[in-house]
Amino acid sequence: QVQLVESGGGLVQPGGSLRLSCVASGIFNIYAMGWYRQAPGKQRELVAIITSGGSGNYAHSVKGRFTISRDNAKDTVYLQMNSLKAEDTAVYYCNANAGPYQVNYWGKGTLVTVSS
Repeated sequence: QVQLVESGGGLVQPGGSLRLSCVASGIFNIYAMGWYRQAPGKQRELVAIITSGGSGNYAHSVKGRFTISRDNAKDTVYLQMNSLKAEDTAVYYCNANAGPYQVNYWGKGTLVTVSS
């Protein structure tokens, strides 16, 4: 069964930290894994992405605060989020791009709320 399961979301105060995890199962030849987010009333946007070789890219709004990492042996991707701001509040979705046709797979999302 193909699935991406996210965990680690929750409520945190501004300036705080959270670590998101996403485990992939049933997906083969994963090239890139990443995190996207969607805030209420807004479109889904890329937060960070990392290739199987470890090359990462970040949205400008999170650069220097968020760090993406990946454990290829465990098909797991992490997102360490520091110095969180209210505008980081969103549902965070895990994404995996895999196979020769670069199919995109999505998790169900985990809610991150930054509020005092």
